[in-house]
Amino acid sequence: MLQFIIQGRGGQGAQMAGNLLAEMFFQEGRHVLAYATYGGARRGTPVSSSLRVDDKPIRMRCDIEQPDAIVCFDPSLLTGGNLLGTATEKTLLLINSSRPATEFAHLGAFRIVAIDATKIAGNNQLGRIVNTTLVGALLGLMNYTNADLLKKVVGETSPVKSENNVAACMDGYRIGNEGGC
Repeated sequence: MLQFIIQGRGGQGAQMAGNLLAEMFFQEGRHVLAYATYGGARRGTPVSSSLRVDDKPIRMRCDIEQPDAIVCFDPSLLTGGNLLGTATEKTLLLINSSRPATEFAHLGAFRIVAIDATKIAGNNQLGRIVNTTLVGALLGLMNYTNADLLKKVVGETSPVKSENNVAACMDGYRIGNEGGC
């Protein structure tokens, strides 16, 4: 079973990123359980999306206790909370940041990758909406091979700027395949 936690702030697209991953794995024929939690329903408050994926039905309904990956849309969410409390040395920590991954080494013995998804999204005329970029980067880092399905799902589920979202996702995917930057 694969388990993911996606953490962002309201308006950044963290919930949409979880839904996008869920739809992609579902179209692949896998079993998916996805849910989101958030505080006040306003822009800027912490939002968390959790996702489980397996080849057999998922009966587990508790919080994710040992994530395979944590995707952090905003590095300020890494301090003062419990986001990393469940991470293990096997957890991939993907951070949206222009700073190098070495600057986050103090957080723990995780596989830490930092990608400037904000810059990639901006280059693709998406402003500061980084969800498709980070989804692509996550799957690239995981050596996911069905890029055609990824492009299809991103194109179909993007409410606006479909082509731009696909391009940003593929940029993130390429960078992820290369091990991050």
